[in-house]
Amino acid sequence: MRASIHALIAVERRRQRGKLAIAALSAAAVTASSVLLLGLSGWFIGGAALAGLGGPAVVYAFNYMLPAVAIRLLAILRTGGRYTERILGHEAAFGALAQLRPALFRAIVAAPAVTALKLTVGDASMRMVQDVDAVEARFVRLSASWGAAASFISGMALLLCVGVVPACATMIVLGLALLTAWALSRLSEINGRAVQRANGSLKQEYMRAIAAAAELRAYGLGDWAAARVAAEGEALLDAQARATAWGGYSTLLQATTPGLAGVVALALSANASLPLAALAALAAVMTVDGANAFLRGFEVRGSLAESEARLDEILQARAPLEHSPVSMRFPPNISLSAPAAVYPPGTILGVSGPSGSGKSSLLERLVGLRTDADAIRIGGVDIGVLEPAALRGCFAYAPQDAALLAGTVRDNLLLARPAPISDDLLWGALHDAGLDERIHGLPAKLDAWIGENGAALSGGERRRLSLARSYLREAPWLLLDEPTVGLDSVTEAIVIERLRSRLARTGQGAILVSHRPAPLAICQVMRYTDAKTFKQTEVLELV
Repeated sequence: MRASIHALIAVERRRQRGKLAIAALSAAAVTASSVLLLGLSGWFIGGAALAGLGGPAVVYAFNYMLPAVAIRLLAILRTGGRYTERILGHEAAFGALAQLRPALFRAIVAAPAVTALKLTVGDASMRMVQDVDAVEARFVRLSASWGAAASFISGMALLLCVGVVPACATMIVLGLALLTAWALSRLSEINGRAVQRANGSLKQEYMRAIAAAAELRAYGLGDWAAARVAAEGEALLDAQARATAWGGYSTLLQATTPGLAGVVALALSANASLPLAALAALAAVMTVDGANAFLRGFEVRGSLAESEARLDEILQARAPLEHSPVSMRFPPNISLSAPAAVYPPGTILGVSGPSGSGKSSLLERLVGLRTDADAIRIGGVDIGVLEPAALRGCFAYAPQDAALLAGTVRDNLLLARPAPISDDLLWGALHDAGLDERIHGLPAKLDAWIGENGAALSGGERRRLSLARSYLREAPWLLLDEPTVGLDSVTEAIVIERLRSRLARTGQGAILVSHRPAPLAICQVMRYTDAKTFKQTEVLELV
């Protein structure tokens, strides 16, 4: 069964149930204390006023100590409860997010290539940050319903001391407030959704412009790109204005209904004594006010629904499997075979052919980045049903367009072989990739910062850093996609000679995709690809 955001939230609610329970009880204590505090204060002030009008004898007989102590106690309880609710509620939310964001990232990685490629950097950022933040707010508001319930129960208890009629009137006002808030949320849901979509569109357009900043400047298109970003910003502003207008109605509702409840309760308590009338009015005010945190949840209904739908789109985009994933352990001396030949461990297999014939796709299928793996088997098993960990343990992969982290040289190398690892191994991989002298020339050497996607390096240097990273992974086969594109002939010769020496030293096999003659010259076997023929007739098998 595919995951959904609601299922993940349910799991996290179970994991955080202890903190959430305390936060809910604290929220209930806060609202109940607020209702009792204000109601008791109204009674106390009214009673003190009557006592003062009654003369010294009544003043001396009036017991002000117990109400004063109760009011002070309720104030302390309210303050402590609010602090506890905020601390534990947010801690539970942060704990849930610590599990949710990795789950989203794993879902993106596991999605079919066609789905993952549609997800731009701006869109991914929007979903991982803003959409998840909306879910966080929902998680924090889980205690609001408990607070509303506690305010209602405590308010009804005080109001019934005055009479059934003011209690019922307050209940009606509260019910109308809830019904109106729900109706407003239904009417404004489309605006909340529009804000989330417009925000995502703005981020996508901005990230596209930033990624192409150099080309835009070179072609004098900076103003054109700025206008496109500004247009998306205007669209977001319009959506926010519409959403804010509807939010104003909700704010007006929350501001007026407590006062309305107080006035009605006071009017219906006209026959009661002054202290009881004051108690009824203030208890009614706080009964309805205690539900405002719950009512505010209706305001974000549209944006939350859109965020959850966008997150579900990621979580449910996993590539479907006809069978359960198969976990296998393969020997370190796996060989490659096809109908016409067997390629023993250590073979250097060259793959060439016209552009679009499926060379890069072949390597991507081998590491599980594509699902159309009907022509590739390992140990007699179609790789489409293998667990990614079992599959990828056979290969070290250097793609044609390798992505680098915004970090140091060391950070990027350790992706292939996490610490602990000696600096000698890192320098050895850099040497074999022909990049050691360049890195030695940097002030911080292995700890030099290389910027976003290796912006501090040239294109050829980024490619060689990716190559060095693949060298560090302990796998029986190297998959190298155009490893020398962008290199001058001298550097290319160095990289190829060191690759030959490394393969001879380690005994690894290699599948080397290239259009260039120099890399293909070290290959022991050549295959010329044709995408259509390969998919229909050729079978590549690891045995």
